[in-house]
Amino acid sequence: MKNLLLLLLASTCWMLRPARGQNPNLPNVVILATGGTIAGAGESSVGTAYTAGKLPIDDLLNAVPEARKIANLRGEQIASVGSQAMHDSVWLKLAHRINELVKRSDVDGIVITHGTDTEGETGYFLQLTVKTTKPVVLVGAMRSATALSADGPLNLYNGIVVAANKTSADRGVLVAMNDYIYSARDVTKTNTTNVSTFQAPNTGPLGVVMDGKVEFYHRLIRKHTHETVFDVSGVNSLPKVDILYGYANTNPVLVDALVKDRVAGIVIAGVGNGNLYPTVEAKVKQITRQGIMVVRSNRTGSGRVLLNAETDDSALGTIAADDLNPQKARILLQLALLKTKDPKQIQQMFFEY
Repeated sequence: MKNLLLLLLASTCWMLRPARGQNPNLPNVVILATGGTIAGAGESSVGTAYTAGKLPIDDLLNAVPEARKIANLRGEQIASVGSQAMHDSVWLKLAHRINELVKRSDVDGIVITHGTDTEGETGYFLQLTVKTTKPVVLVGAMRSATALSADGPLNLYNGIVVAANKTSADRGVLVAMNDYIYSARDVTKTNTTNVSTFQAPNTGPLGVVMDGKVEFYHRLIRKHTHETVFDVSGVNSLPKVDILYGYANTNPVLVDALVKDRVAGIVIAGVGNGNLYPTVEAKVKQITRQGIMVVRSNRTGSGRVLLNAETDDSALGTIAADDLNPQKARILLQLALLKTKDPKQIQQMFFEY
């Protein structure tokens, strides 16, 4: 038994000892790669066609040798997909791995490389499920790694700078793109191709990162990371929640199709202040009484959906998304349904997170 304890102690000390060539005076940052445009490669440096997730994590790190002056780095390949193919299993794998890593004393921060299409969604999922005050930062790129004037290397460098900076601690999950730092809760992609696509329409950026320096100007006051009630440590799948897009003369049959598919919840990207077409509203009133959760978000891209304003949520049994866009409202509803099916409790979560 004594020999076994000594062996375990020795192995632990070896794990925590800085690797050869690492600087014990620098913070330790782990890069978790998932693929995306930042790891994409194409045949032409000036064309828009490329294959996402083609380059391994080591190639990405080799493109930014200056980052090794900021932190001791090591990488792990979690997935290799374009973010249009992102799915719940990768989210859960990421959350589980991050929650393992942040418990270690030899890990000071996490950077996640990700495709931009769903980067904001992954960030918000992690915002609600990782349990740490250590910095967790997502980065991506709008141009592939082989493109002329690729933006990925600088975004990755900036993400490492943010993750290695002590002032980034306890700010929730962050997104570092195009020299700005955003809260994962508020950021969204707003342009199909432009490098300045990431914006936070309701709140703006939290700060900036430039020339290896980090400046924060704001702080998120909504509960996040270690403050949330969501624990996915034993979770292998998420409740089925889908999004229905609102428009003039919306076809109410779409609601029937989702119900037939046994969804646990529906988020409606309503018009204006989350308003519903009359025939859809009638369907919603029926299905909420069957126990299906319905959240009213909006398709406008900014602003809040107010509770019991133009729509009588109390009579409909619906939940107001506050300022969450439809795709993020879907994530919060998925996690909320792991905890409760009480619409009043879920509504309170939308005001807290």
